[in-house]
Amino acid sequence: MNTPTLVERLSKLYTGAVHDVLRGLGHANCVLPSHLRPLDPALKVAGPAWTVSGHIDHSISRHDSLLGWTTLLSKAPSGHVVVCQPHNQEIALMGELSAETLKNKGVLGYVVDGGCRDTDFILELGFPVVHTFFTPSDIVARWQPDRYGEPVTIGSVTIHSGDHVLGDRDGVVVIPQALVAEVVEKTEAVALTENQVREAIRGGMDPVEAYLKYGKF
Repeated sequence: MNTPTLVERLSKLYTGAVHDVLRGLGHANCVLPSHLRPLDPALKVAGPAWTVSGHIDHSISRHDSLLGWTTLLSKAPSGHVVVCQPHNQEIALMGELSAETLKNKGVLGYVVDGGCRDTDFILELGFPVVHTFFTPSDIVARWQPDRYGEPVTIGSVTIHSGDHVLGDRDGVVVIPQALVAEVVEKTEAVALTENQVREAIRGGMDPVEAYLKYGKF
């Protein structure tokens, strides 16, 4: 029987428990802003981050903008979650063909502090996307990437390539690379304890008694 990878273990957890563990380790500033929402709340996004940033440039040609965008897609590494800070809230930074490309490459998901379009197609594809808004406007002659693999900041959280992200319907948490193994292990233990509390409550135990017994609620 194969041993589950760290990413597989992370994908079975949930953001609330991961946040609690990180907070207990002194890393409370780990949650991306609440305006980032999953395109499909039923899909989790989990894995090591690969970061990219970019900017609006209305002087750029159609060709150069599409060349820049396809270069981003080409560079995105398999087994990672692309985390994009586009520095705008005007245009879509994810669409059908891009999602198809990333999924086909083995990219695990896409988190962007920006827009998304071609929603129905992406939902049908089943590629995990976290975004902030919808718009039909695209990047053509409007936007270009400027940095790959360098730290980006979304809200108050700075994400480095190699940090791990977990996103579900509650939001997105960022785990510093050096803490990933510890956080996953501690969160698995928390989940086990919460299962015990849940069963105790279902069995009629008073919530105060359950808290005092398990130290968790």
